[in-house]
Amino acid sequence: MAKKQAEIATGAADSFQMTEIMEANPHFTRRQMLGITGMAGLTALTGLSNTTFGKTAQARPRIAVLASYWAYTRSHADWIVNKLIDGYWWDGAYTPSRVDVVSIYMHQHDESLLGQKVAKAKGIPVFKTVAEALTLGGKELAVDGVVIVAEHGEYATDLRGHWLLPRWWIYQQVVRVFEQSKRSVPVFNDKHLSYNWDEAKWMFDKSRELNFPLTGGSSIPVYYRKPEIEIDIDTPIKNSIVIGGAGDEGGIFHAIDVLQCFVERRKGGESGVKSIQSIRGPEAWKWVEQNPWAGKLLDAVAKRFEFKSGFFQESPQTNICVIDYNDGTKAAVIGGRGVGWTYAGEIAGKNDPTIISMLGWAGPYDQYHASNAQPHWITEMMVTKKEPFNAERLLLSTGITNFYMESNWEGSKYSPVGRRLETTALNIKYRSTRGAQFSKGERPPARPYIRGFDQ
Repeated sequence: MAKKQAEIATGAADSFQMTEIMEANPHFTRRQMLGITGMAGLTALTGLSNTTFGKTAQARPRIAVLASYWAYTRSHADWIVNKLIDGYWWDGAYTPSRVDVVSIYMHQHDESLLGQKVAKAKGIPVFKTVAEALTLGGKELAVDGVVIVAEHGEYATDLRGHWLLPRWWIYQQVVRVFEQSKRSVPVFNDKHLSYNWDEAKWMFDKSRELNFPLTGGSSIPVYYRKPEIEIDIDTPIKNSIVIGGAGDEGGIFHAIDVLQCFVERRKGGESGVKSIQSIRGPEAWKWVEQNPWAGKLLDAVAKRFEFKSGFFQESPQTNICVIDYNDGTKAAVIGGRGVGWTYAGEIAGKNDPTIISMLGWAGPYDQYHASNAQPHWITEMMVTKKEPFNAERLLLSTGITNFYMESNWEGSKYSPVGRRLETTALNIKYRSTRGAQFSKGERPPARPYIRGFDQ
C-alpha cells in the first residue's frame, strides 16, 4: 500500500505545475498547454513569471514521438512510447516517467487507432506532419528530444527482403527542422537506422555534423541476462557466435546488435568489419562443420541448455551471417530455436566459452511487457544529452545487416550461399566506455496498463 501511495504521489508531483497554471486559466486545456512553444510564450499567455514554473518542469524534457504505426499492443510504438508516458520497470521497481511526451505524429494515422486512443486519453496533441510535431505547430523547434519508432505498419518488402519502413523519410524531416531552427536535440531511432546503407550513413553523419546525440538499436542487448554479467572492456575475445531468432531482416538485426554489444568490448576496441557473407538453408551447417571454432561454441550452447548433440542442426532451414573483423576476430550469427538470444565467446586464456543468454519476455502484453531498459536509456539520453553507448555501434550493426541482406543476391539472381562481400565501408573504429546497461533484479509483474486500457 505504501509503495502504491508513493507512486500516486510521484505522479501528482509531476503534474503539479501544469495543474497550477490551468487552475489560474480555466479556459486552457492540457492539449493547449502542451502546444505552447517555449517558456516565453507560456509566461505571456498565463501572466505567470518564470519563477512560477519551477525546477521540476524545466528539468523534464519535452519529447516529440514520430511513429510509423500504432495500432495494437504488440507494436513497438506501444511498447516504447507507453513507458515514456507512464513509466517503466527498472532495477526491480516501478520508475515514474522523467519526460513529457508533448506531441505525436503517426505516418499511418488512420490505421493507428490505438495511438489515437492513447493520445486522446493523455491529452497529447496529434499532428499531421513531422515538422508540426517538432515545432508544436509553430515555426521553430519546440521540443527537447525526438523519438522515432518506425518498426511496424503496412509497408512493402522488396526482392531482397528489406522491409521498406520510413525511418530515413521521417529522420530527414527532423534534420530539416533542426537546420532551419539552427538548433538540434537528441534523437532515438528504434532498431536499425535504415534498410539502405547510404541512407543509414547519411543519418549517422548528420548527427555528427549537427552535433546531436543519437541512439537506437535493438532492445535485446539491454534485456535481462542469464547470468547477470557484462564482459569487461579489453577482454581478449577471439571468436564469437550469437544463436537465436534471426529469420528475417528484423530478426537478424536483433541478433547482430546483440553480437556487437559484446564484441565491441574486445581487446583494442572495435576495429571495423572486413567482410560479410550470408549462407542459408542446409549449406549453413556445412559451413559450421568446416569452421571448428563455430561448431565448438555451438556445442557449448547446446550443452548449457541440456540439449542433445546436434539439436540445432535438426533445423535445416537455418541462416548464418559470417562476419570477419579487421583485427582477425571471427563471428557468426546463427538462426536457432529454444535459446532466446544467446552469446557464446571464445576468450584467450579460458578453457570454457563465456555464455550469456537473453531469455523470455516479461508479460503477457501489459504495462511492463517486453523492453523496459530501452525506455530507461532513451530517458537518460534525453535528460543528460549524452549517448548511452557509441552511436558507431548502431551504424555498424545497421551496416552488417545491410550487407548480409545483399550477400545472397547478384543483380536479380539469388543463391543460398551468398557472396563474401568486402566491406570497406564498415571500417568503423571506436572504443566502448560504457558500463553494464541491461535489466537486473526482479522481473516486472503482470500489471494492467496505467493508462486504463489495453486496446
